[in-house]
Amino acid sequence: MTYMANHHQQRTKLEQESPISLLPEGCIAAIISCTTPREACRLSLVSSIFKSAAESDVVWESFLPPDYQTIISKSSPCPLPFSSSTSSLLGLPSKKDLFLSLCNQPILIDDGKKSFSLDKQSGKICCMISSRDLMIVWGDTPTYWRWASLPGARFQEVAELIGVCWLEISGKISTRILSPGTNYAAYLVFKPTAGSYGFENQPVEVSVGLVGTENQKRSVYLVTGRRLCMQYLLGRPPSLLYRSRRVKWQASLARERGDDWLEVELGDFYNTGDENGELEISILETRGGHWKGGLIIQGIEIRPKQGV
Repeated sequence: MTYMANHHQQRTKLEQESPISLLPEGCIAAIISCTTPREACRLSLVSSIFKSAAESDVVWESFLPPDYQTIISKSSPCPLPFSSSTSSLLGLPSKKDLFLSLCNQPILIDDGKKSFSLDKQSGKICCMISSRDLMIVWGDTPTYWRWASLPGARFQEVAELIGVCWLEISGKISTRILSPGTNYAAYLVFKPTAGSYGFENQPVEVSVGLVGTENQKRSVYLVTGRRLCMQYLLGRPPSLLYRSRRVKWQASLARERGDDWLEVELGDFYNTGDENGELEISILETRGGHWKGGLIIQGIEIRPKQGV
């Protein structure tokens, strides 16, 4: 207790002697507003003066999109447990509470076709395109695909692949929805059913890019490393590494998200903020002619690429 008291006294003394203590709290808040949410949280630990400034509405409103009130007023809550209503969002006691709510509880926009949320570290906009807003070949043919409601899904409906030999999924989104000057990555969000088959030995070709530019292409597996290990144990080793005279690459694998869904990175792009920009994404497996099925597609999520 004595140590803690002495430490507090020394810290208070340093705060009083520091030139920063001479600045008005509003000035400190304006400076912190030029950082990121992550840095604001760190700066709140510097001193009591910084903590008061870093917790202010001035700081956290700067981390919200300029048109956040319009976005929220035209949105609806996701069909998830504990999702906040749009009216209660705007009525939260502080802008920090609103920011954190938009990070942790996505809201639906564009008539429920997309979800909107914020990245907790950077404050950048994240968006998921629902499976209903994607172009799925044979998607309305009950023999190959079916649509259903699923507990824990972000949207009212998800697409379940029954079985196809021609897998083709694509989608487009205006880059105006996203944060300008930001490196983004696109991810397919999905989960296998108990009877999933045909994806262990067959990669799919994916591409991400702005309309009018050359899209980057890559190959991915719609299974996790754990699933592939099971194939080895069962004596059916998958051909993870594909080689030929013209091409040599190793396909990416899906990973767990922590929300009972899987994701696989489809590619990345830089959003300059062009108002006329449009992003196009495609997932294709038609060359092998192999049948595959037992996959539930929630959508394609676009979020800031970490570590960039």
